[in-house]
Amino acid sequence: MRTMKKLFKLLFTFLFLALVVLLIVFAFKTFSFNSKQLASIEPIEKINLDAACTNRFVSSIQVPTLSYADRIDTLAFEQLDSLFQKNYPMLYARMYMRPINEFSHIYRWKGRDPSLLPILLIGHTDVVPIENEEAWEEKPFSGVQKDGYIWGRGTLDDKINVVGLLEAATLLMQEEFAPRRDVYFAFGHDEEVGGKNGAVAMAQFFKEQGIQFEFVLDEGLVVLKEALDGLEPPLAMIGIAEKGFANLQLSIDLEAGGHSSMPPANTAIGMLASAVAALSDEPFPSRIDGATQGLLEYAGPEMDFFKKVLFANLWATEGLIKNSLAKDATSAALVQTTTAPTIFNSGIKDNVLPSQASATINFRILPGETVASVRDRVEKVIDNPAVKIAVDENFSSNPSPVSSTSSFGFRVLQKTLQETYPETIIAPGLVIAATDSRQYAHVANDVYRFTPVCIARDDIGRIHGNNERISVDNYHDAIRFYKRLIENAAK
Repeated sequence: MRTMKKLFKLLFTFLFLALVVLLIVFAFKTFSFNSKQLASIEPIEKINLDAACTNRFVSSIQVPTLSYADRIDTLAFEQLDSLFQKNYPMLYARMYMRPINEFSHIYRWKGRDPSLLPILLIGHTDVVPIENEEAWEEKPFSGVQKDGYIWGRGTLDDKINVVGLLEAATLLMQEEFAPRRDVYFAFGHDEEVGGKNGAVAMAQFFKEQGIQFEFVLDEGLVVLKEALDGLEPPLAMIGIAEKGFANLQLSIDLEAGGHSSMPPANTAIGMLASAVAALSDEPFPSRIDGATQGLLEYAGPEMDFFKKVLFANLWATEGLIKNSLAKDATSAALVQTTTAPTIFNSGIKDNVLPSQASATINFRILPGETVASVRDRVEKVIDNPAVKIAVDENFSSNPSPVSSTSSFGFRVLQKTLQETYPETIIAPGLVIAATDSRQYAHVANDVYRFTPVCIARDDIGRIHGNNERISVDNYHDAIRFYKRLIENAAK
């Protein structure tokens, strides 16, 4: 009996000491979880921009530069090119401009020091079609100014970046600013349909010319209000990576169908439905690493105490955080390769068993995985040789590399953001959609993705959706951001 008491006492002592050590580790990790925001960065004064500046942006929105999978309206892109030349004569006089495949354009602002690597600021001039014009409060290409907002397709995606850069460069030229390093712009005309004739061709041109960039900045994440529970200030997220994507075609082709009155145990539709259900029932495992881990490391120290404890101790809380994030579709996309059945085809008549069935499954692929690894996992999960699996080569791309958060490019972006959006917290992040930026990875040390606008969660749905709009103040702040970025990167 005495021996048992000693054992219980030893066990209790061991558990107590383990708990004390655990609490000490938690406390140490929490209180050493220091801010990654840059210290002693003073905000800069806002630029006073007039109505003419706003009207130039409006005039670009009024040009319907729509791109479709099989065509573009060439007249609209010609009209926009002429409009830019009319609105920015100083820029066209001082920058070298080279058209690529007629409607994409590269601009070079020559710097004073050829030993420095250039920077590349990119955007795209095409916009997505309108699904239902009747659902818009204002006509999608009206450029109407109402209640402090500019309405129209392209106000958020992506003419704000293109015109904002043109305005910023013009302002600097009017101040006789002479960049120390070369500053390039590259504006594609087919980003919304993959960028084959725009970004792909422009990146190839840079490669052939042997031009390597210090960093590339494209559209991407934004300054988001109420971005995270436990974080009061808006969160400015700089995309340091973007997910890959792939469409996988699942198909079944039986020798015969038959009459619906005598269905066999396994039908084409039944087997394919089971395959799709298996993929939905066994999602890809969640991971917190790369860009998403960077987001937590930068935002965590600025959050309330409970969230700070959680994010400071990922070694112990990672499973809890992953499970919490996986419950919401938006946050789950940051930690998982997502699986989305989008098309299902089979059958011709209600009493005929089809011999064929097909489905399209769309995957958005987390960095660290590939199109090939996704296909391999799909085959393993379905585990049915009757289901044929094919990758749509026209719609597949591996995830981008993860860019550095300690490089010149990230630091200059962080500094510029703290100067122009002083009330925000800056953090790296993962872009879950596709951008032109992935085409430039092989000609740049780092690639970043950020659109300088401050919006609420509800406004995100306006991108590619109905009632796309941007506030006039937001547009002016975007110009201010780009102007300061060029000054910081090239002075």
